[in-house]
Amino acid sequence: NLIVVDDVAKLWSIDLHARVLGAPEYCHANFTNYFTHRFWSTPAYAASFKGRAACYFNTGVMVIDLWKWREGRYTEKLETWMRIQKRNRIYELGSLPPFLLVFAGDVERVAHRWNQHGLGGDNLEGLCRDLHPGPVSLLHWSGKGKPWLRIDSKKPCPLDGLWAPYDLFRQSPSIFSDS
Repeated sequence: NLIVVDDVAKLWSIDLHARVLGAPEYCHANFTNYFTHRFWSTPAYAASFKGRAACYFNTGVMVIDLWKWREGRYTEKLETWMRIQKRNRIYELGSLPPFLLVFAGDVERVAHRWNQHGLGGDNLEGLCRDLHPGPVSLLHWSGKGKPWLRIDSKKPCPLDGLWAPYDLFRQSPSIFSDS
């Protein structure tokens, strides 16, 4: 659900400094909505964010130092929150909340050009979205609306046309054919 329109080596070469993870961060949203009332009403859980930046990042585009990831046992940290979730239902919305619990406030900021996210539309009403202002290096159809589904249903959003050349099931000759 993404297209890289720049040299991916530029993303790979981002200096993470001492951090494990880098990603475009978004600090304008209230991420308290990702967590349940049970989470916020349990002091031990709510304290997880004390003194940490209230920014979120999209887990679809991250740069990770795998050596530091393994050394810091970050898979285990994420799985711990997932086990708590299984028992107590402390968050909503899939994979992002455990990443916020582990990494919020400790993410190396990557330029927003590396995640023009939300092209999948508004998750509540399914409305089409336009590009964010500024340069673009990566187009990301995050959210429920996927371009291949909207194109196939003859209800595309304007930016879905950027995806069309990569649709392997389109009616025109395949880019992989010999002819």
